Formats: sequence, C-alpha cells, structure tokens
Amino acid sequence: MKNFDINLLRILNVLLEEQSVTAAAARLHLSQSAVSKQLAKLRQTFADPLFERTPYGLRPTPKALLLSDSVYDILQRVNQLTRAEAFDPALSQRQFHIDLVETAYSLTYPRFMPQLLQQAPDISLSSKTWNDDSLQRLLRCEIDFGIGIFEWDERSSSHYRHVPSSLNYIELARDYPVCLMRKGHPALNEPWSLDVFLKYRHLQVSIGGLKRWLLDEILALEHKKLDNAVNMTDFYAAIKLCEQTDLFMCYPSVSALAMIENTELVSRPIPIELEPGGYLLLWNKHFDLDPSHQWLRQLITDGMGIVK
Repeated sequence: MKNFDINLLRILNVLLEEQSVTAAAARLHLSQSAVSKQLAKLRQTFADPLFERTPYGLRPTPKALLLSDSVYDILQRVNQLTRAEAFDPALSQRQFHIDLVETAYSLTYPRFMPQLLQQAPDISLSSKTWNDDSLQRLLRCEIDFGIGIFEWDERSSSHYRHVPSSLNYIELARDYPVCLMRKGHPALNEPWSLDVFLKYRHLQVSIGGLKRWLLDEILALEHKKLDNAVNMTDFYAAIKLCEQTDLFMCYPSVSALAMIENTELVSRPIPIELEPGGYLLLWNKHFDLDPSHQWLRQLITDGMGIVK
C-alpha cells in the first residue's frame, strides 16, 4: 500500500456502482483503456480480481463487495477535507439540480422557494421531471436531490424500503388517490362501490417514473384491472377530457382537489382499502455533510412543516 493513489479508490467506487468499464469511463471522463489499466492496478493492490466479466457486465467478487462500504466511507472523509467549511447562501451562486414528479411541484415549491429567494438571491434550481433514470442519477451524484413517490403499502413493488442503501431520504408528505368524474356522471346516481368503479372506463394520467400505480397492483392481486380508454401526461388536458366524457380519472388528492376547484368535476374516494403513499426527498449520502446541501434540505423540510 506504499504510495497508494487515492484516485484508485474513486475508480473502484464508480466501478462498483456502474459494474461496467464503459459506463465507468464515461462517468469519469476517461478512456476505457485508462479505466482498465487502473482496474489492473487495483487488482494487484488488493490481490483479488475484484470483478468477473458476465454477459450482463461486471460482477463484483466477494472481496470487492467487502471493500464497498469502506471505500465509500473513506471517499466521504476525503471529500469533507476538501469542502469549504462555511456556506453563506446570501453570497452563493450555486445551481442545484432536482428531479421530481410532476405533482411535487405544486406540493413543495410554493412552500420553500419564497424563503430561498429571500435568503439566497443568486442561487438557482434546475428541475427535471422524475423518470426511469432519476434513481441512477442520484446514485451517480449527477443531481443533488430527487422528489419521488414511494409507497407504504406492503403490497407495493415501489415500497420505500426499496430505496438504495447509498441514498438518504426524508418523508415530505403522505397522499392518496381520489377518483374524479364530471358533475352529472351517471355513477353519481348509483351506490358508490368497487363494482361501479370498475364498470366505467378510465382516463389514466401518467406521472414521471411511475410505470404502475399501487391501485393497479392491488387490483391485479384480486385478478381485476381498470379499463383504461386513454393514457395522458398532461393533467390539465385530462381535466378537460374528463369534464366532457364519462371517463373516471384517478389522481393524487393534494394536486387533484386543488386543481378541480373551478371545474365541472367532483371527487369520490377510491373504493379499495390501501395505505397512502409518500413523497420522499432523496439525496446521495455523499452530500450528507455538505453545508449547502444541509441548508437546502432544511429549507425544504421547514417549508413542508417537518422538523428534522
């Protein structure tokens, strides 16, 4: 270990996360041959192959998996040594990058952005819609935060316990879906039940990164499913279509009930027992002790009325 290069640990950490020389090289802005040479040095240093090639990429050896947590902790400590001790939001010009689901904009931004603009007039936020790659972007530290929807219902495949161990999170709010329909809908003249809910066709509104709603998963367990006539991504256009048809539309209540105040729509509870889901603020543990990150995390949680 004499004259050990700490950059080798950075490369090992990225290889453990990417499990691909090609992906690691792209992330590190190095050539594949350069990463391969560094991997050869790592193998010599630790007297272990560290990775085995498979048709699906690199598979870490038991020794590499054993090293994983220690490597991460060492890099965290080194990063802290090079980080500025103080952070003054009033003087900072930092840009934060956040991926969040569409419904989180109205839920969170109005609650913390006024304070952010007051305390830090030159800080900016770059937001993108939460998508299939958002968790990986968090793991690669390509974005500062994510706000996604995770479930507390044990029957869900997107349960909050599935959040990767290298990410930290805070629960911002709980929400549950409601069923929207036009005023005068024939279903309003029937006793509200699961049979009525399933009898009419539905308008499905997709939210970034969510392939399947908890509702769909629970119905599938009972060998039932919604009859979706159309799938849309624009909530406002969906409201207009719902007003003009007999389609049902299910959507998270916080956003839905705020948006339908001046529409021709009414809401009904979903006639299925399910645990409300939650909005999580997520970040990579790499940023745990970063002063600017701590400041923005506190600002967001204070705005949401959460003491952390």
